[in-house]
Amino acid sequence: MSVNPLLSIVVPAYDAADYLDRALAPLARFDARIEVIVVDDGSRDATGSIADAYAARRPDVFRVIHQANRGHGGAIMTGLGDARGLYLKVLDADDWFDPAALATLLSTIERLEPAGGVDAILTNYVHERAGRKTKRTRYRSVMPAGRTFGWDEVARFGRRQYLMMHAIVYRTSLVRRSGLDLPEHTFYVDNLFVTVPLALTRRLHYIDVDLYRYFIGRVDQSVNDAVMVRRVDQQVRVNRLVLRALPDPGTVPDGLYGYLMHHVEVLCGITCAILARAGTQAHLAERRALWTDIKRETPWAYARLRRGIIGTSANLPGPVGRRMTNITYSVARRVVGFS
Repeated sequence: MSVNPLLSIVVPAYDAADYLDRALAPLARFDARIEVIVVDDGSRDATGSIADAYAARRPDVFRVIHQANRGHGGAIMTGLGDARGLYLKVLDADDWFDPAALATLLSTIERLEPAGGVDAILTNYVHERAGRKTKRTRYRSVMPAGRTFGWDEVARFGRRQYLMMHAIVYRTSLVRRSGLDLPEHTFYVDNLFVTVPLALTRRLHYIDVDLYRYFIGRVDQSVNDAVMVRRVDQQVRVNRLVLRALPDPGTVPDGLYGYLMHHVEVLCGITCAILARAGTQAHLAERRALWTDIKRETPWAYARLRRGIIGTSANLPGPVGRRMTNITYSVARRVVGFS
């Protein structure tokens, strides 16, 4: 009788041959407590054959799904649909895990499960910036470490503390229950991966280890400044979807709602600033339309967002306003860790 693995690791991979070994080699050290699902998303290089080689050597750990290109979100959804693990973690193909931290995560899951487990496990992550000093995002000032807790014990997040997808391990059944449906051929869907299932979380556990190594520095990377301007329509789309998924105030714990608004404030600030940087009349009209829709569809969120520094400065009119928006954009990018 087969036993479900503790952790499913979904690796969406598109033309990742230059990086994939770095992501997969540390995982080959582990036993069948993990399953690694590499989703070869229509790659045109050797990505698929590299993944197949790992599956041939360690079929107890690695599986490969080859599909026509569906984009980052589509690849994650494919992996989610095939996942058998109690918990779920996404690892982008150009990033990697610290093996010792992963071992700690697995032993923590083993310890938590007899008591019913948790909805999400949070860990730190490290920005591995090409040619620059690494930067760590940690939550020890916000959450109690090493025990299970609820949102009433979570302190207010600082401006530089932000839950990216890299920080979260979800219970797989919770992600499915959330109805998460990431759009295909769309970047920046990690914001949906964070916020949609997070709204259902009540039991949390924080491990103060630096698990995820987030590589930044490729010129074609989705968070590269020029790429973000070119793909601003996708950023706007995700921003709107995140706002529509927001729970009404009073329907979730106050600490959870506070974090979701913190996340949305940074997201809206970045989106509006990118639209300002793009600078055409069409882009500026899209920025006005976004705020009009926020005011109409989520007036409680609108009131809070416009009071904040990011929301205010992202909407200053005229050339001077756009210069101030660019400054705010640079600050917001440092908060999130894009630069």
